[in-house]
Amino acid sequence: MKSSSRVISRLNRRDALRVSALGLGGITSQRFLRGLALPEFPSAERLGRVASPNVELHIRPDSSSQAIGTLYEDAVVPWLREVVGYHPYRFNQRWVETPDGYLWSGTVQPVQNEPNEPVDLLPLTSLGEGMWVQVTVPWVDLVLDNPPASSPWLKKSLTPRLSYSQILWVDQIRTDGSGNNPLYRINERYGYGDIFWADAHAFRPLIEEDLSPIHPDVEDKRVVVNLTSQTLSCFEGNREVFFCRISSGHKFNASGEPVDDWATPLGGFQIWRKLISLHMSGGTVRAGYDLLGVGWVTLFLGNGVAIHSTFWHNNFGVPMSHGCVNARPQDAQWIFRWTTPFIDYDPGDVTVSMPGGTSILVVEA
Repeated sequence: MKSSSRVISRLNRRDALRVSALGLGGITSQRFLRGLALPEFPSAERLGRVASPNVELHIRPDSSSQAIGTLYEDAVVPWLREVVGYHPYRFNQRWVETPDGYLWSGTVQPVQNEPNEPVDLLPLTSLGEGMWVQVTVPWVDLVLDNPPASSPWLKKSLTPRLSYSQILWVDQIRTDGSGNNPLYRINERYGYGDIFWADAHAFRPLIEEDLSPIHPDVEDKRVVVNLTSQTLSCFEGNREVFFCRISSGHKFNASGEPVDDWATPLGGFQIWRKLISLHMSGGTVRAGYDLLGVGWVTLFLGNGVAIHSTFWHNNFGVPMSHGCVNARPQDAQWIFRWTTPFIDYDPGDVTVSMPGGTSILVVEA
């Protein structure tokens, strides 16, 4: 099953352990930098990346059909089409058809493989040279530049990677140990302080047009999040101008116990802050999360509840979060551009005082 086999990292397990423990700063040899070159992903217009530890490949779009294989996290497969099938106890009945079988869609992130021509020079911003970039390949390997690891996700990762659609900040450019492959230094403006090197071909520089306001002259705007239908609508007056499926906060944990702390709060709110990218973490030791490079963050509650891009699942239409409103990357970006306050590329972060920006109404109906 060549087309659906896992794409293997250029680093073997022993090398990965050394990279995780030492980081780039502790490695005198440059061979690890040479290992950062992008792998050869399957050739298809649309791809799927496994976003869970593992998922079974079935002969039909039916969980009771024969399982003909298991794919593991970051496996990349051609995405032929999405079909309706059967999965008991799941609201989402959509399956991804691949050349070798069917995968339940909730654990498969839609991705593309679109490498970019690296830039030679970084623009000058208020924080020095740098630019916002978005991952446009299924995944890209990282090497830590400033060990030891600080963020929880990195401490647990043997092969740290970024996934399709994540947004980070680049502040340096160099080449790998061979002197041929350009690398970007990747970091976050808000996070734990970890800094990485990665293959520059994996990142598309964001431009002003990616942030340009949508319908900026319209004043009567509001967003309605419906927790019952797991949908989001944008209105200009009484006219709906945008609609998408979302995933709001869980109401129950894995044991079926109510968890009010995870539920998305009901009521009316105002957008108070927007960021192009944010490191998001929280929860408990057993049920926590730690995510870097979350894009298109629109905050509407002071405790961190936001509408934002999602790369770790594709199960929209079902509560999946710890309170935030998960949206597909393209949907989160549209909402980000349409709502107020509008935001500038530099610094990519804006906060407004009350009464705030566009109103957000969270309902059960």
